[in-house]
Amino acid sequence: MIDLKKLQVWFITGTQHLYGEETLKQVADHAQQVADSLNVNQNISVSVVYKPIVKTTEEIFETLQQANIDDNCIGVITWMHTFSPAKMWIRGLNVLQKPLLHLHTQFNRDIPWNSIDMDFMNLNQSAHGDREFGFMVSRMRKDRKVVVGHWQEEEVAKQIDTWARAAAGWHDWQGAKFARFGDNMRYVAVTDGDKVEAELKFGFSVNTYGIGDLVAIINAVSEESIQALLKEYEETYEMADDLRTGGARHSSVYEAAKIELGLRKFLEDGNFKGFSDTFEDLHGMIQLPGIAAQRLMADGYGFAGEGDWKTAALVRACKVMGAGLPGGNAFMEDYTYHFDPANAMVLGSHMLEVDASLAKGKASLEVHPLGIGGKADPARLVFNVGSGDALNASLIDMGNRFRLLVNEVTAVEAEHDLPNLPVARVLWKPLPDMKTGCAAWIYAGGAHHTAYSQNLTTEHLLDFANIAGLEYINIGADTKINQFRNELHWNEVFYK
Repeated sequence: MIDLKKLQVWFITGTQHLYGEETLKQVADHAQQVADSLNVNQNISVSVVYKPIVKTTEEIFETLQQANIDDNCIGVITWMHTFSPAKMWIRGLNVLQKPLLHLHTQFNRDIPWNSIDMDFMNLNQSAHGDREFGFMVSRMRKDRKVVVGHWQEEEVAKQIDTWARAAAGWHDWQGAKFARFGDNMRYVAVTDGDKVEAELKFGFSVNTYGIGDLVAIINAVSEESIQALLKEYEETYEMADDLRTGGARHSSVYEAAKIELGLRKFLEDGNFKGFSDTFEDLHGMIQLPGIAAQRLMADGYGFAGEGDWKTAALVRACKVMGAGLPGGNAFMEDYTYHFDPANAMVLGSHMLEVDASLAKGKASLEVHPLGIGGKADPARLVFNVGSGDALNASLIDMGNRFRLLVNEVTAVEAEHDLPNLPVARVLWKPLPDMKTGCAAWIYAGGAHHTAYSQNLTTEHLLDFANIAGLEYINIGADTKINQFRNELHWNEVFYK
């Protein structure tokens, strides 16, 4: 269970000694009120922690340095209540390693027309104090998010939360471990990438583990644990009678439960946050993990098939960012097209492993031949994904940088039963339209594997890309191919 409230963003208010002790007491009181209000705001998923106001170069440096080393701090919010000379911030900003949000607000919403005087003006100087701070951050070429508006506005809180969720996803990547069972699917390009550069840039590591090591743990799973999980399967999912205990095909479900328990133990013991596998490397395994991957994803693990560690890491980040929001995040693949001119759409699916957190209604546990991999018939959860706004995101290694490509889509209800397609599936219409969306995706080098999200927006992914130093490319309602291609060309110049 991912609990974002355990994570903190520090609320740091800038001022200076110029205004006297009485004014500084008011600044501190106001800052405390703002921080406390944001902390209990239902629109903000993390904890907002008030930090004492900073008035000198030394106080700024010490506070930002402490933010760096605090394990629970995922980012800082700054606000200049009064004028805070920005050269005081240089040393602190130079060492700051956590994501930064600049809240451009002021304590009072309205100007007190009849009582306003110079004391009021000296106290409430955010209008130009924040500009002084903003110049220095821009001068230092530090990325940050700027949120403008009164701190009690609902929209302001929502923007802060979007950034905080992105910061949480980034925080989760730091020191994260992803297991790769087997190597990349043979000869496939887009799912591969530079794992060393990824660890340097993103903070997570990817290492390969032998299937034999995993199989040894699977074979050591206790009978008691297997029976308990089988009971959970039968109580949770629709199942044909011959798959239930005592049924003619129950052994397939039994082996699937055994694989899930062994895989889960391997990941828990190694403190992994996600994994990938490939059907080309299953030595010693009876069947390809289907329901195991689906259920582990539902519990928060990142996953992608065929050795695609980049998508596994992205799925994990999306799960952290979307924690507590309605809807799910899962591994997905653009599988096949419906090119009806009046109703063009994509059928998204995978052989087995789409997370049932996306499911509309109760999933069905089924066993069918896979036709690939040469192993026993695997168990998997079969379901339709509901309609609504969604997005597909792809993390791509472009050689000299990583690119995050995002396509906004509209999922639609399945109009047909698809009785001979026993996999999880979703139908969507890419924005702005089928031809433009698909062409733009291909021009940008997007992968066939994606993280599919029902609860994140492009703002979440843009904030995440900015924090991570990723090139961000969006395909949405306003995309025009010529302009889109120009953006790609301009980015090539920028990143060179």
